[in-house]
Amino acid sequence: MSYQKEPYFGLKYVLYIFLYSLIMNDSLLIAKKVLQTEAKAIAHLIQCLDENFEQSIQCLLQCTGKVIICGMGKSGLVGRKIAATLSSTGTPSIFLHPSEALHGDLGVVGSQDCFISISHSGETDEILQLLPYITSLSIPHIAIVGNASVTLAKQADWVITTAVEEEGNALTIVPFASTMAAMAIGDALAASLLTLRKFTNLDFAQLHKGGNIGHKLLTTVEAIMQTTNLPQTPWNSPIKEVIFEISRSSFGLVVVTDPTKKIQGVITDGDLRRALHQYPNASFFELKANHIMTTTPKTIAADTSIWDAEQLFLTHHITALLVVDSEVLVGIIGQYQIK
Repeated sequence: MSYQKEPYFGLKYVLYIFLYSLIMNDSLLIAKKVLQTEAKAIAHLIQCLDENFEQSIQCLLQCTGKVIICGMGKSGLVGRKIAATLSSTGTPSIFLHPSEALHGDLGVVGSQDCFISISHSGETDEILQLLPYITSLSIPHIAIVGNASVTLAKQADWVITTAVEEEGNALTIVPFASTMAAMAIGDALAASLLTLRKFTNLDFAQLHKGGNIGHKLLTTVEAIMQTTNLPQTPWNSPIKEVIFEISRSSFGLVVVTDPTKKIQGVITDGDLRRALHQYPNASFFELKANHIMTTTPKTIAADTSIWDAEQLFLTHHITALLVVDSEVLVGIIGQYQIK
């Protein structure tokens, strides 16, 4: 009996693997299709931007109150994200749920505010019911809709369209590309506003004191750099001393200095390996520090933010920076110290 079952179970296993591979291939095709469609939708927005977008930016810049963003369903979730992004980049904003607004939350809308409505169909009943009150306040109204001829667009002061050819799925009623397009418009609004407001990294940090980005922007290199027991050696040190200095530190380098303690260069463990390859056998041990040092090491000032230090690490593909003051070494900061 067992002899007869083995071919059956073997065939069943092969069939399972075959069907599984078909499903996985279909999944990848579907995922790629969605991403391609969403990318195409966002790219199309570039051609659609017109004077309505520019006038919307001017309106939001001149707003002395807050920006009220309203949307239902998926558009509501997009609206929450846009409100959060605007608020964190210097434009006070809140999200207003249209259903809650109809039951008393309209009280948050003031005469100095601006109103942004988001609805791909432009026919969302809950938002349309709010418009008489918005109109009565005579506040600016910007509509983000899929079609400029819909009801919501006709009752707005400025219209930003997010028309898409397809949503990216066989079930075209599910909003994929359209929600992504609306979110991209929100990012475009925020980016334009923060630039025109001259919103800086420091401004951003002041609003994000509890976050990782805020910490990096507000903390300086001086706060975390190592200042004692620094790996350094005179410019004429024998290669054995260079190896010793590199080995005793966690930075993977040694700083080469002159008699006045000014930085002349740096030697990394990579420099040592390259020198060993270039000078094989005994000639390697006849080298001195100035023979293999890099004379233009990457340096940074102690009052620089660790955010900027991290960008230097990433840009130059290095793991340590020399902290200097008038060409004199005052510390070293390693990439591993930035958390």
